[in-house]
Amino acid sequence: MKQFPWATSVRRGLAALFFAVMAVALWAPIDSRAEYGDVVINNYADAAGMRPAIFPHWFHRIRFRCKVCHADLGFQFKAGGNEITMLKIIDGQFCGACHNGEIAWSVENCDLCHSGKPNTPTQVHESTIQKLAIPVGGKK
Repeated sequence: MKQFPWATSVRRGLAALFFAVMAVALWAPIDSRAEYGDVVINNYADAAGMRPAIFPHWFHRIRFRCKVCHADLGFQFKAGGNEITMLKIIDGQFCGACHNGEIAWSVENCDLCHSGKPNTPTQVHESTIQKLAIPVGGKK
């Protein structure tokens, strides 16, 4: 079969285009949202120009007993009840006790945690109380 001299260039160009499209698709930030039972942490994120952090509570809960985080690490049993800052996390407090690059990924991977929809308040996402309670100033 006769090959045309330009065929190799076309194949290389198509391969380069394919890899460029895949790179954009894989590394482009995507809009993420919290799922039921996740904790949206936005005490300071919006003010700092970051997206709210999403804490996947049940993902952690199936791996650890409540005691690990709520007793050993000092997390309160209330969304927004802790003064969690990036400085504290970097110093090994709260999330930083495990997210230190040895046990779990470290703080250099911002988008893994800070993936929430901007302006979402600190809350347990789609909790029963959200579905039953009437918001302040809301309709009855």
